Amino acid sequence: MAVYFDHRVEAPDSSGAAVLISWHSSVCVLAVGSVYASTGGCVDLYLQQGEHVELCHVERGFSPSLLQWHPTKALLAVGWETGETMLLSHPSGEHTPLPNNTHTACITVLEWSSNGNRLVTGDQAGVMAVWRVDARGKLQASPLIKHDYSKPLTCCIFRPPPPAEDVAMLAHAAVSGDESALDMFNWKKSNKGGFAWDHRKDWHSTSVQLMVRGSVYSVDEQVRSVPLLSVESAVQKMWYSKRRAVLAVVTDSLLLSHFSLGPEGIAQEISKVKLSGRGGQHADIVWTENGLLITASGEQHIRLWDVELDDHYALTLDESLGFEKGELLNCVSFCTSKQVLAAGTSRGRVALWHMVTVSDQKGDTKIHWKLQTPAEVEGNISELQWGSSSHLLAVCSSSCVVILSEHVMCSHYTQQMAAVQLTPTQLSLANFNTNTHITFHTDTHIRAVQVTKDMVTVWNGKYITVYEPSGQTLHSTGSFQCESPALAVHEENIYTVEPNRVQIRTPQGTVKQLLVFSEAEGNPTLLSVCGSYLAVGTDTCHIRVFDLTCREAKAMGVMKNLSELIPDLGALRSVKCNASGNQLSILITQVNGRPDNKVYFYDIELDTLSYFNFFTGRPESSLAQSEDSQRCLCLCWCGLTGTEIKINRRSLRKIEDVLVVTFFVTQEHGLLLQDSQPKPAMLLSLLTLDIPYYYYICKGGDQVVSTPSAAPQVPSSPQMVVRRALRDFVGLESCEKQTRDAMLNFSFYLTIGDMDEAFKAIKLIKSEAVWENMARMCVKSRRLDVARVCLGNMGNARAARALRDAEKEPEVEAQVAVLATQLGMLEDAERLYKSCGRFDLLNKFYQAAGQWQQAVETAETHDRIHLRTTYYSYAKHLEAMGDKNLALVYFEKSDTHRFEVQRMLMEDNLSLEIYINKMKDEDLYKWWGHYLESQSDMEAALHYYDLAQDYLSQVRVRCYLGNIQKASEIANETGNRAASYHVARQYEGQDEISQSVHFYTRAQAYNNAIRLCKENNLDEQLMNLALLSNPEDMMDTAMYYEEKGTHMDRAVMLYHKAGHVSKALELAFATEQFGALQLIAEDLNENSDPALLARCSDFFIKHAQYQKAVELLVAAKKYHEALQLCLDQSLSITEDLAESLTVSKDSSHLSEAGRKELLEKIADCCMRQGNYHLATKKYTQAGNKIKAMRALLKSGDTEKIVFFAGVSRQKEIYVMAANYLQSLDWRNDAEIMKNIIGFYTKGRALDLLAGFYEACAEVEIDDYQNYEKAYGALTEACKCLTKAKGRSGDEADSKLLILTQRFGLVKRFIQARRIQSVRVCESLLEEKDLDPAVRVGDVYGFLVEHYCHHGNFQQAWTKIEELRSTRPNINLSLYVSQTSLEALQNAAGVRLVYRETNTHAAEDDEEVEEDENINH
Repeated sequence: MAVYFDHRVEAPDSSGAAVLISWHSSVCVLAVGSVYASTGGCVDLYLQQGEHVELCHVERGFSPSLLQWHPTKALLAVGWETGETMLLSHPSGEHTPLPNNTHTACITVLEWSSNGNRLVTGDQAGVMAVWRVDARGKLQASPLIKHDYSKPLTCCIFRPPPPAEDVAMLAHAAVSGDESALDMFNWKKSNKGGFAWDHRKDWHSTSVQLMVRGSVYSVDEQVRSVPLLSVESAVQKMWYSKRRAVLAVVTDSLLLSHFSLGPEGIAQEISKVKLSGRGGQHADIVWTENGLLITASGEQHIRLWDVELDDHYALTLDESLGFEKGELLNCVSFCTSKQVLAAGTSRGRVALWHMVTVSDQKGDTKIHWKLQTPAEVEGNISELQWGSSSHLLAVCSSSCVVILSEHVMCSHYTQQMAAVQLTPTQLSLANFNTNTHITFHTDTHIRAVQVTKDMVTVWNGKYITVYEPSGQTLHSTGSFQCESPALAVHEENIYTVEPNRVQIRTPQGTVKQLLVFSEAEGNPTLLSVCGSYLAVGTDTCHIRVFDLTCREAKAMGVMKNLSELIPDLGALRSVKCNASGNQLSILITQVNGRPDNKVYFYDIELDTLSYFNFFTGRPESSLAQSEDSQRCLCLCWCGLTGTEIKINRRSLRKIEDVLVVTFFVTQEHGLLLQDSQPKPAMLLSLLTLDIPYYYYICKGGDQVVSTPSAAPQVPSSPQMVVRRALRDFVGLESCEKQTRDAMLNFSFYLTIGDMDEAFKAIKLIKSEAVWENMARMCVKSRRLDVARVCLGNMGNARAARALRDAEKEPEVEAQVAVLATQLGMLEDAERLYKSCGRFDLLNKFYQAAGQWQQAVETAETHDRIHLRTTYYSYAKHLEAMGDKNLALVYFEKSDTHRFEVQRMLMEDNLSLEIYINKMKDEDLYKWWGHYLESQSDMEAALHYYDLAQDYLSQVRVRCYLGNIQKASEIANETGNRAASYHVARQYEGQDEISQSVHFYTRAQAYNNAIRLCKENNLDEQLMNLALLSNPEDMMDTAMYYEEKGTHMDRAVMLYHKAGHVSKALELAFATEQFGALQLIAEDLNENSDPALLARCSDFFIKHAQYQKAVELLVAAKKYHEALQLCLDQSLSITEDLAESLTVSKDSSHLSEAGRKELLEKIADCCMRQGNYHLATKKYTQAGNKIKAMRALLKSGDTEKIVFFAGVSRQKEIYVMAANYLQSLDWRNDAEIMKNIIGFYTKGRALDLLAGFYEACAEVEIDDYQNYEKAYGALTEACKCLTKAKGRSGDEADSKLLILTQRFGLVKRFIQARRIQSVRVCESLLEEKDLDPAVRVGDVYGFLVEHYCHHGNFQQAWTKIEELRSTRPNINLSLYVSQTSLEALQNAAGVRLVYRETNTHAAEDDEEVEEDENINH
């Protein structure tokens, strides 16, 4: 809560009218430009309380036009309407004029760069100049830039620079003498004593944007003026957003345009929008850092545009806060640090809106503006401006300039006395001992107040005045001058501060004692009295406590420097001590100026520091353990918005804007969080804690008023201080001290979790309220055992019974929730049910509490199993409350409206009929039809039966009315079974049998139709009805036919359809109905009677239907007979038949041997029929793999043969497979050759494998003349025979001997060819058994080739003659190359005639003819 003190500026001449005001950005100095009707104008400087700075007065014979402060120095740029421009220094009053020839028209532009080393000036004639200002604030003699645009200049801004320049390049340029680069190294002292380097931000790396009528120009460091953009009308305001790199322009016609600026100064329009409101020069426009555009244009509201969100809205005045109807808003000013918008009105009021950002559950943020009570000044307000300090606001009106200084309303409490400031000069005093309060006015502003039970001390910043109560008024008993920044009172002593000491004064101001502090300890700035102890804090962060119980104050402990214990400590904000004087609570400000999020506690006796971190929600303590210590209860006031302290959700489940937190601080247990609760909504702030109460200041709205005229003491006004009992002391507010101490101990033990000690602390207290309070604590601690004792002492039998019944619930939280409900702690019960997930119990809880909306929401989201029940219960509740319309809705949601609504509206037939017609529900139509029928309104009943499509009721009523024909039509058209049955009964009653049978049939009441047919001999219809009916009716009808002896075929069919096959067969055999037997046999299977199956099979054999007979024999398990029948009648055995003949291994009909025998017979039969694959399968199933392989070999399926041999793993099968594969073209298929070798090897048939290798050798010799490969094959054959020698005996020896001879001949021939040995070949020709091993033609061929190669054609011809004599029919071309033959012919002169042969021709079948004709 705050007030605004108004300080009217002390103008040297009150006849002038202020037209300009300007605050310095960092120094509390206000510049005011005034106009005099006769003498011209002047510029004056004032301090924060309106004191005039006499040296800083500039007067001219013309009016000032513009004021602009230097950003860092106390240097004011002043522009006049004649074009004169000057710099005014504060506080010396020195002024430096700019050259007179620079501007000749009214100054319209004055703009400093951000670091203040450049000043831009512009005038109405369009002349723009840029000036350099040195570090001492001296102006350069001539401008850096001067340009004439020939059009009025309206405003100017500096565009921020791009990313930082290269420091090395700047340093090199500065050393080289570049003054502009040197200017970029601007060194200035930092706050912490170091130095900070400020990059050159405003020139040489930054451009200046100028407004010239409807155009914007950019001026850079090269003195280049480039037009950026143009708009339709004159530009009024211009801003640049560094974050978005966007230039915003607002014209006089309130047209807002956005432009993006490229790196080369190219502007591109992004958007354009026409703002609402009246345009023109009188519109006041403010642009905030977060993109909010605020305008006041002399209307009854302020318009705001959120540029980023593209949203706009308006703020209006509230007459209930003191504003008048029709009041206009002229000007605005926004304080960024306080988030407060100030607006001046035409009636001399300052409206203040506080901006509050609120986040919803989805995380979206919305801005709310809270209007406060206005401040009032004289005249029409034309301009507002917030000062360098956020608590200063300058107001310029038509009659005066006023500085509003914000001051937090002071308050104080001690010894049941409370004082709260209402206005700058008004106090509200409350005495809780006598329960009285008065309102008191002082003659001066109130900056601090202290009260005791005997006096009230007020300080206005310069004087301290002491008042004493006298009845219902106060009178002054003393006043003395004192400019102490801190004030405290204890009994008859007043404590004030001076540099390095605390003064203890009498009420008359006499100094009784001095408490001296050294230079290192600093100047006292904070004083606080609690009980009989004084806590002092200094500006160097030292603290000390003094004992005030004696005649003179005595220091306790030692002076403590908190900077040694707390890192980043900037300054002390608050120092409070407890009533025992051994604990101090401390709030601090960090070095960066932000409030710390911790509250610190210093133990004077142990010299230890602990703290509670509100950001993490945890205490962190370094307190030592001690057996002898005292407990103190400490309270913290936590405002999330004001101090930016946050509390972790893990620590406090529910986060409020403002929380009141209480702690126990002990030496043995450290810092303990005792309680945290939200500040009551209707109260403004916390005043103090005095067991058993919190004391709060009431919320009356922020008091923002100006100083009223002095008035005498006025008694009675609304009380501003109220008290609320602590949680543990509710109901014990008036208890004696012993009980209060016991409850304090009780609360402490509950906080540390020692329920036994807590119980002991209050066991002797007889107050029911105490036991109830402890029971409430049991809800927090979940000690149900203690709660039972408390309920017993309270005599609350109902709660005890409910708690005992709740023990069946498995969750402890659910049991505690029942206890909380019985104690009226509904919020805790709700929270407990939610925490344990028992939403069913939470639903019942809401219903019992009458919170039906929450119950419905819980059922819809978490307890859907009870959703309809909840709807129904809510509907019953609404019905009981008389809200039948809403009850209808929830009866419908619970799906009980079909019977509940009729009951509820039974007495209001008209409403019920309207509801039924509106719902269009068939069940409701049917119910209403029944009701009308009961009222004998048959026609209306028929109408609603028709709407409900209740055909039975329609037919029933029609029959009742005697219109059976219409009833028959309805039954026929709809096919409704119930309706048809009713009509059939009616026709039967009238002996119309055919119609009755028809409708019985439509009703599917076939037994009734069959009954009528039997009774009336309707045999033709009887058969069809029996087939449609159930098996019992079929049997009954079949017996009927059999008894009559007619239509025996129908009887057989019905017996068959009814499932009595034996009876059907018996009757069919008896009556020789072969067609029926055929049909019956199709339904026979293995589950049928074997005798019946055999009988049927004989019947089919007799009639030459062998296939059907075989199937029946198989079904009868007569497999051999079935197989023999297949053989006898040459029936083809299909795979399905073979599978049906195959008996499973676990069958009991055949033994395993019989099963294998049957399988082999099936396979033999398949072999006879040529079905080799099926035979293979059955032989395999029978375990006879040899026969299976033979069957497979007959099939010729090579792939399956190879596969079967691989999986069988039997020697005989391997050999059989290899033998089969040799019959194939293994010469041209390497895979077959590989399988042959593999199978012979696996089958251990080495002699056969040797024979295969010999065959391979012959193929290599005969087909390819490749004796080397043949030699390799013979080598393998020898190896095989060598291994088989021991097994086969003499036969293997003879084979090996022959093979060895062949092996030797082949080897000799290979060597002969390799070494070109004619002698070896000649010797080979002499061998008798050469030809089986080496072909004779190959040997002669080699010799012929050899001789021809060496040119010995005669010898070659001789060898050919020898070969021809030995082999007359030999084909020479197979042994001698064509080239050699042609060379031989040419040499011998003999032409050999022979015909070409292919590779497959036999060499011995060819003939070579000699042509006797010799061509020379």
